[in-house]
Amino acid sequence: MNVLPNFIADQFVESKSSEKIPVRNPAFDTVISYAPVSTEEEVAEAVEAGVSAFEKFRKTTPSDRVSYLLKIRDSVIRDTDLLARILVENHGRTYAEAVAEVKRSIENVEAAAALAYTLAKGEKMVNVSPDIDQELIREPLGCFAVITPFNIPLHAWSSYVPYAIALGATVVLKPSEVTPIIANEVARIVKGAGVPTGVMSVVHGDGRVAETLARHPDIQGIGFIGSTKTGKFLYELAAKEGKRASINAGAKNHLVVMPDANFAKTADAVVSSFFGMSGQRCLAGSNLVVVKGAEKVVDMVREKSWLRLGYGMDKETEMGPMAAKTLLDRVLKFIEIGEQVGKLIVDGRKNKPAKPLGGYFIGPTVFLDVPPNSPLAKEEIFGPVASIIYTESLEETVELINKNTPYGNAASIFTSNPNLARRFTLDVNVGNVGVNVGVPQPMAYFPLGGRKHSFFGTAHSRVDTIRFFTDHKIVTTRWW
Repeated sequence: MNVLPNFIADQFVESKSSEKIPVRNPAFDTVISYAPVSTEEEVAEAVEAGVSAFEKFRKTTPSDRVSYLLKIRDSVIRDTDLLARILVENHGRTYAEAVAEVKRSIENVEAAAALAYTLAKGEKMVNVSPDIDQELIREPLGCFAVITPFNIPLHAWSSYVPYAIALGATVVLKPSEVTPIIANEVARIVKGAGVPTGVMSVVHGDGRVAETLARHPDIQGIGFIGSTKTGKFLYELAAKEGKRASINAGAKNHLVVMPDANFAKTADAVVSSFFGMSGQRCLAGSNLVVVKGAEKVVDMVREKSWLRLGYGMDKETEMGPMAAKTLLDRVLKFIEIGEQVGKLIVDGRKNKPAKPLGGYFIGPTVFLDVPPNSPLAKEEIFGPVASIIYTESLEETVELINKNTPYGNAASIFTSNPNLARRFTLDVNVGNVGVNVGVPQPMAYFPLGGRKHSFFGTAHSRVDTIRFFTDHKIVTTRWW
């Protein structure tokens, strides 16, 4: 049995747990590994390693930390093909989508290296009072928990851990039990870069392990990307136990098409947003809002939504499977709901791979005339199911986006009118806005946005983690 080891104190160690979780290739429904449900003692060992490493690591120079990050960056670049293949095998996406995630992760490592030399600097003002100077310095706080999701296991790691290294904090990583394999490859890379013992550890398991890690008294904060239900639980846990929280949660993202949009290019962007990575992206579109006069785009989207399903390593494949059987079942449930409330114009259940593979496949699915108050329009599906909603005006559309769902992650408008785009950008209550962009993904040197029930906490991921991993100290000095 191929069981993933934990990575604790710079060593890969076999878990003593007798409970194992099958890790599958979703394209073929085959078991490719097992993840242990790590014991409480193993979680404690990982935290202890992080705490022990912290006192020395916090005093390392910025240039030393940057040197570690640059070595990590070089290794990720060197191993791009290996990492991408692991993402295909364990998650199911296409190879091109996997390579894109590796590239986005490299950008995060680079941004973290820049952070160590720039935003991490303090501030100073002389003569705040006669002969008295004041200085603000930033200090890392200790060992943190980072809990990553199944859909972007490498990118989520890179949204937190490289920044912790840049700032002198330590981390215990708990990857999703659905896609845990990449975490061990990252641990190998971190170890090879010479990052000091205990700065990053990895413990495998399910939600029970995540909770054990989050509750540990020596964990200073919780970085999380995942569902709103789990995110709210962790946020409440952090509040009760006095920990910091950076909780990136669910989404229900809207794509808005105005009558003056370039319909051909818009349709391409909409289909890519809806169905890239089988709809398993936190910034993926879910609702297409067609403003009066833009109805022509609907047929164009429908025609482009029949994508070739298959194994992600096959060059002909345009869309892979869902990452797990439970996720496929959820999508099928929403399709059944959609048949009761809307008009099914693209039925993904009829779309099959060219040859039977046995995996968790469902093709792009599109519903027309979806009532805004239906579960299809309001709830996160996290799969290739799109709802088309008609509105009369931009004002009605903005009100729909702001009030119809509890989420505030992303929204995009497609228009040729900069005035309309500006109004939309300022009025819509979401953290990430796109103008003629289907997936408004911030670059690594911007924090990922998120409002309402899409984010809980005060410091977002990426460069914003300087307010998560560190705290400021004010030093007031006078010399006689």
